[in-house]
Amino acid sequence: MSDSERQSGPAAMMAALNVPRNAKAGFALAAALTAVIVVVFVLPGTGRPTVLYAALAFVLVVSLGALLTIAFTVGSAIRLARR
Repeated sequence: MSDSERQSGPAAMMAALNVPRNAKAGFALAAALTAVIVVVFVLPGTGRPTVLYAALAFVLVVSLGALLTIAFTVGSAIRLARR
C-alpha cells in the first residue's frame, strides 16, 4: 500500500482514535506515578531485596500504562463520536 492511498480497517481506526499518542501519554504517566510511589513508599523502609520491588514496579508500569491507554482511547472515541 502506498503512502498516498487512504488507510482502511484497523489501521485507520487506530489513527482516528490517536492510539499511538494515547499509549505514549498513558505509559509516560504510569512511569511517573510508579516513580512517585517507589520514592514515597518503598525507598524509606526497604527491608526486602530491591529486585522484588523492581519487579512490582515493572508490573505497575505495564498494567497502569495499559489502563490509562484504554481510558485515553475511550475518551478519544467519545470525542470522535460527538463530532
